[in-house]
Amino acid sequence: MLINELLAAHRVVVDASVAIVSQVQADDLGRPTPCAEWTLADLLAHMTAQHRGFAAAGRGHGGDHAAWEVRPAGPDDYAVAAKDVLAAFAESEVPEFELPEFQPVPHFPAAQAIGFHLIDYVVHGWDVARSLGLDYELAPEVAEPALRIALAVPNGDNRLAPGAAFAPALATSDADPLRRILTALGRSPEWPDAV
Repeated sequence: MLINELLAAHRVVVDASVAIVSQVQADDLGRPTPCAEWTLADLLAHMTAQHRGFAAAGRGHGGDHAAWEVRPAGPDDYAVAAKDVLAAFAESEVPEFELPEFQPVPHFPAAQAIGFHLIDYVVHGWDVARSLGLDYELAPEVAEPALRIALAVPNGDNRLAPGAAFAPALATSDADPLRRILTALGRSPEWPDAV
């Protein structure tokens, strides 16, 4: 996929997440999420921090650990961080992103790093929607590239480690791209009923 096509798909996913997060009210922040042991407040703080960190990486400052700091965030903070990461990616001329959370090798080609961020926000957009009891629609133009990225994520013992980004893949025979993405990354499309 060409970088411009990847950036366009990424923008669709991030914009969709902003629309979902904008529906969060203060009394929703204690809700459970599909992310084990995280409330909606925890998830929003994580998502906002990841936007800030990836924006820093897109500007060549991914090694600045302060950019990745997780702190409380609400829908307005989230929207600002989302706008910033979209701008950083659109302006970026950095061929390689430094992502300190990925060890032992924290450097990735820009397109691969943008792909990481894209798939994370497909899943986290769905997480927030499900936490609120809302449906999540994956834009048709995003389905194929997002599924390709999800299926490329290694599925091994590393997914059992504390703090792993994704749980082990779940079996599915479903042809729906969103359901395949979710199960490939260890999410039950039936959450919370499958808990």
